[in-house]
Amino acid sequence: MKQLLNLTLVSAVLAPWSLAQAITLNDDFSLAVEAAALSDYRSRGISQTQGDPALQGSVTLLHSSGAYAGVWSSNVDFGYGSNTRQELDYFAGYYWQINDDIALDVGYFDYTYPRQNGLNYSEYYAELSAYGARVGSYYSDDLGGDQSMLYSYVGYGFALPFDVAFDLRYGQADYKDPLWISASGHSRDSYDEWEAKLSKEMFSLNWSLSYVDTDLSEVECANYMGFDDVCSATVVVGVSTSF
Repeated sequence: MKQLLNLTLVSAVLAPWSLAQAITLNDDFSLAVEAAALSDYRSRGISQTQGDPALQGSVTLLHSSGAYAGVWSSNVDFGYGSNTRQELDYFAGYYWQINDDIALDVGYFDYTYPRQNGLNYSEYYAELSAYGARVGSYYSDDLGGDQSMLYSYVGYGFALPFDVAFDLRYGQADYKDPLWISASGHSRDSYDEWEAKLSKEMFSLNWSLSYVDTDLSEVECANYMGFDDVCSATVVVGVSTSF
């Protein structure tokens, strides 16, 4: 069962529109609080709620130096009698704004699943962003046994007319040992995923519409995840707010 859960990617808690509304505590510290509702919780292309809606929230403590730490949570549903219905993540990192156009973000995530602690794992991450483009990776070596995984991605975001933001991402999850088995019995240790996302701030809320997909077949998805429809193409609608 742990293998079903090692596909989580926490939403970016340092999004500029969120930071702009952070609560100032004193000259050095501020607090960013965000809540979101999504039609599906997709992580690296794969549903963590079997296609059902998700409610998510985060609290991030930010220091003027660029250091930050926080907690993020979402409901999850992995089926097959899984005892957990929640993902609770703790994170810490450092955000270095090199200049107006270039930034480096590095840190650590600890993913926990209440009532099913055997599924917990952690990741290290780094992302470099420059002039709207970004490249990053997440690495975990405690997925159970000697399994490890490197998730790498590239992305690009730009503004459209009417203050609409458009973001593209293409990523690959690469495991140490083969996990994905096709109908012919062929196995592979990696898969690709991608997302195209439109977002706009309106009525003091951030609205989003995403197209998410992977290159996994229904058979590969069912053999590993237990369901053949959680890796397929879908549209995710979301709304979030910061306060």
